[in-house]
Amino acid sequence: MADPVVLIHGAWQGSWGWAHLVPLLDAAGLECRAVDLPGSGTETVPASQITLETCLDYLDGVLTDIGRPVSLVGHSGGGVIASAAGERFRDRVNRIAYVAGMMLPSGMTFGDLQKELQGQDGFSQGISDRIVYSEDGQSSTVPPEEAAAIFFNDCPRDVAMEAAMKLTPQAEGARAIPPELTPERFGTLPRLYVEATDDLSVVLLAQRRMQELVPGAIVKSLDTGHAPQLSNPPLLAEALVPFLLGKE
Repeated sequence: MADPVVLIHGAWQGSWGWAHLVPLLDAAGLECRAVDLPGSGTETVPASQITLETCLDYLDGVLTDIGRPVSLVGHSGGGVIASAAGERFRDRVNRIAYVAGMMLPSGMTFGDLQKELQGQDGFSQGISDRIVYSEDGQSSTVPPEEAAAIFFNDCPRDVAMEAAMKLTPQAEGARAIPPELTPERFGTLPRLYVEATDDLSVVLLAQRRMQELVPGAIVKSLDTGHAPQLSNPPLLAEALVPFLLGKE
């Protein structure tokens, strides 16, 4: 029996982002659970109280409810959460797949990576210089027009705007975070990296630098933008399913 799959969304997003992919994974025999992480606008806890540990404690409950080892799939910033969960719950996580995800090395934030890459051919700030921060700096939002252009650039205009309007405020304590990883736990996990070659948010330069910094992942390349689960879910399912079934 294949391991259940926990789908972890990126910043400003929610479980809704996986809606078109889940039926395809289900059809392949994969039981899926798309989560809504704390700090993504769906709870009443103040943003200042949301941290990486808050998200991991929430996932602890999800894994306990599932009751057997799982595969994790992290999109975009959800990749950091997936890595940290793989470290903390190594006995309950069998593999991790990243979808244009932040597969960062221990102690590095995505901001650190951008500073390293700045000035190189192919570099872009992506959405980083278009984020709007709350007055107290504890949360952020992305204007819908900017989100449609950067996150959903390869979707039809109406689909991109519909998705962009669903984005919610994001607690910074669950976004601008460095994972703390060890070779003995996270380092023993099989990993798949699904890169998106037309990504305007986590640009290909950044995706490939993360593959260099955290080597060992199987890599598959899709000619899509940042969210293939929305723009081309069949193509993404084709890339994910063999790995999630334990056949790669």
